[in-house]
Amino acid sequence: MDKTDFEKTRYEFLESISQALDFGEQPIIKALLVTNNTYLIGEADKKAIWDQAFRDKFLNDSPFFSIPLFEKLLQLSLDCAVALICSPTLPVILLTDAFDILSLGKCEEIFYMVEMKVSTWKQELFFNQCKNTLLRLCNDLLRRLSRSQNTVFCGRILLFLAKFFPFSERSGLNVVSEFNLDNLTTFGGKEDLSDGSDITGKEKDAMEVEESLGSDYNLYKKFWSLQDFFRNPNQCYTKIPWKTFCLHTNDVLSAFSTIKLDERRNRSKWDEADVSADVGIDETSTNAGNVQQYFAKYLTSQNLLELQLGDSNFRRYILLQFLIIFQYLDSPVKFKQETHKLSEEQTTWITEATDQVYRLLKDTPPDGASFAQSIRHILKREELWSNWKNDGCPEFRPTIAPNTDDIPNDSSNGEKKTVAVARPRRMKRSLGDQIREASKRHKCIIGNAEMNRLWNLCPDNMAACRSKDRDFLPTLEHYFEEAIEQLDPSVESQYKRVNEANFGWRALRLLARRSLHFFTHGNTPITRLPDYLETHVRKLAKDIQQSVNVLPNVKPEPVDDAGEVEQMEPEADPVSSTSEIEGGPDEANVKPDEVEEAVEEENLGKKPILCTMEQLVLLAKEIGIKWKLLAPKLGFGPDEVEYFESETTEVELQAKKMFQIWLENETDATPENLLYSLEGLGMLNSAQGIL
Repeated sequence: MDKTDFEKTRYEFLESISQALDFGEQPIIKALLVTNNTYLIGEADKKAIWDQAFRDKFLNDSPFFSIPLFEKLLQLSLDCAVALICSPTLPVILLTDAFDILSLGKCEEIFYMVEMKVSTWKQELFFNQCKNTLLRLCNDLLRRLSRSQNTVFCGRILLFLAKFFPFSERSGLNVVSEFNLDNLTTFGGKEDLSDGSDITGKEKDAMEVEESLGSDYNLYKKFWSLQDFFRNPNQCYTKIPWKTFCLHTNDVLSAFSTIKLDERRNRSKWDEADVSADVGIDETSTNAGNVQQYFAKYLTSQNLLELQLGDSNFRRYILLQFLIIFQYLDSPVKFKQETHKLSEEQTTWITEATDQVYRLLKDTPPDGASFAQSIRHILKREELWSNWKNDGCPEFRPTIAPNTDDIPNDSSNGEKKTVAVARPRRMKRSLGDQIREASKRHKCIIGNAEMNRLWNLCPDNMAACRSKDRDFLPTLEHYFEEAIEQLDPSVESQYKRVNEANFGWRALRLLARRSLHFFTHGNTPITRLPDYLETHVRKLAKDIQQSVNVLPNVKPEPVDDAGEVEQMEPEADPVSSTSEIEGGPDEANVKPDEVEEAVEEENLGKKPILCTMEQLVLLAKEIGIKWKLLAPKLGFGPDEVEYFESETTEVELQAKKMFQIWLENETDATPENLLYSLEGLGMLNSAQGIL
């Protein structure tokens, strides 16, 4: 392609990009597709021109850089990359150009565009071609940033890399277990102490801490010399540095043990730290002792050592460093040298020192015990990661359960060994197939095994509601048993159950459901509920006596009491009076409940006449394509209508399938109900002579 043609095409593409960006909040690539199809040149040349046009558009707008405009340009480049108009690396190249020319403050503001699109970068189209460019972009930013001043931005970049690359990506792993030997901790010598000789006595008094340890230069030197062992733990495997490390460690731990931190004494310091905490910390979640603090480097002035030894956060930092180096020295690491092994005496010392460190962590307020438990759990997980790195950092894949069938394998020395053969995994059926198969067996699939079991105990909800197990009403004899026993005149009125409000309310509801005496007509109004209930209890006692032919444990009452009862019930119960007059053995043994049950059984014995499949087949031929209008009337939804249509293309068979499922699932599939539905649709003529 000539240079003139390239410039002309680039200019046309640049105009198309500007028009797409000016279209609205969400740029569309329809105009870009039209422009792309008008030029009959090679696809590789087109992509190169589009890439250059996008970069020129960004450079033209860079003097007046706008975050919303750049975000629209980036999104448009992503859409073009998905549509295969430009190169997949173009969006990342635009981000690289932006980070190269912008200040660190602007870079931190627009880095969210990289973070929010991590799922996009992990797609197959972008990952293989953009991963190196994204890694280079992040490393360039990290080199420009300060770990102590731009801590949050550095953390965001590292978190993005951890989300973007898989665990097994070797570029993000310290496979050979190298240490950052450049992380030096410097501290002053004796000659540096003279700098503080001009401090007034009043200032010295202000720096003193109550009950502080009289630390001297030897403790100060031993304390900060340990940082060199934390920086490079491998020097502990030599004889002289090991003795130095043990000596300094014992002195520092003894100093920590000497200074006891009192939670009540330091509570005011934590409260002040809470008040001065950043606004970004949620005020509702911030409490005493839970301030989020971070320091990139230690302050190693000797004047601060006494204050540092009395600070709980500082103590936790140092003790955690001890635990990390103890675990490393005693754990197997693949890339350790053969000489990097501890003797039995050294292992015993590390075990004792580890226990002492955990005791100090538990004694360090606030919440020392829970903090020590959390650290123990974290270091336990660190062992798992160390073992994973020792195994070569394999990819995380789902394990396949081995087959129980073992195949014998003859080894070279004649011994027989068994080799487990992996069983092939069965393809999981789709949810639609499972639901379709379950519906054929009149079962329900909810999605959870326990829910499926509960719903399939009785798939028919109406049948489950009619079950006898759902009848929780007690019998009249059982509920009024105690009230009948209290009819004895020797029982005082205040102790009778009929005088209890709760008992009376339940008794009325039970009588309305189970007793014919409740509906007895009377002209005398009810004065008191206990008197009304006692009247019905006497009637029930007579009925029970007649039904079982056993005298109840009720003494005969005086005539006056009976007269009072007759006044409260002016009209006698026809059933009980007839039984008393006639005294027939058969009539006396008939209970009202048995009469109700007999009537219910007689009604249940008359089953409704249901439609037959032959009638429904003839009806399917008559209604034809109109079966879709009838489907909602029969309780079928749009998805079920689609299912009938997917089963067959013939209209008659679709209608037949609908009627078949309706007949199987509907408990009241009578011709009357079907005719009622047809009448509402104006299709009653189709059913003449059939139903």
